[in-house]
Amino acid sequence: MDDHIKHAASDDAAVSADSTCGGFESPEGLRTLLIRLHESGPGSWHGDRDATELMRYTAIKYRRLARKHSLDEWEVASAAFEVMLAPSTRNAQNPWAVVTRAVQITCIAENRAAGLLVSTSKVRHTARIAGFHDAIRFAERERLADYHPAFAVNREDEPETSESYSRVIAALLATVEVFAVAGWDAPLAADCVEHVAYRLADLSSRPRAVEVLRRDRTTPALLGLAQRSWSALLRIVLGHPDPKHTRTPTGDGVLLRLLNGEPLEALRGDDALMKVIRAAHPDRHTAQ
Repeated sequence: MDDHIKHAASDDAAVSADSTCGGFESPEGLRTLLIRLHESGPGSWHGDRDATELMRYTAIKYRRLARKHSLDEWEVASAAFEVMLAPSTRNAQNPWAVVTRAVQITCIAENRAAGLLVSTSKVRHTARIAGFHDAIRFAERERLADYHPAFAVNREDEPETSESYSRVIAALLATVEVFAVAGWDAPLAADCVEHVAYRLADLSSRPRAVEVLRRDRTTPALLGLAQRSWSALLRIVLGHPDPKHTRTPTGDGVLLRLLNGEPLEALRGDDALMKVIRAAHPDRHTAQ
């Protein structure tokens, strides 16, 4: 896309999406324009007035989406431009639907890449990268010991520190095993539990962690996990935040029960718990 196209939209604050007159606002209108530009051969986008108007319209159309993901609207328009060049777009039943979906995926990938400090292509093509948390400074971490004493670091007693660390690792592994026994894919469960543990380190309490992670749409989307399965997993691992479940197995959650010394066999034999985990299985829900 040429710089002059971006320059042409410098005053687009006064332009509304309804002000364009190229007819490409509709799926059929967009298809007609894309076919014409394609059949005109290389360089057809250069200096074409309708193409310029199309890109200005696209920048305005996806401006809100761009801002939601902290991106420049012209970055999003550039992603849309690349999709518009593909034969599958102009041959689709609804070209605008194809462009919109591609732009959404690009925004998610760009945002995730910025958080992980990696390239966008790596986010798109690396399996289970959602298991990693965003890059953070050590000084930004809250006290994980507020969750459970086993997470505390005792600098004066190294053996105890090692023992506490081992307890945490053992509890996380046991949590994954509980889900695997209930029919979950073990690698998927491990990715989910690992991400929950990392985010838990950044937040001040279990209820706060449940609330923040429940609102996280990016992680379950990248994992291919339905939002309902993701929310249920959080309540199972960290405990149900409703006050009526306080000091109950449901309120404590699997991780805290394990850290408090409850054996893995007891959780595996908890029919109510296993039933809830099976009900949250990804295969039971359509990805949202």
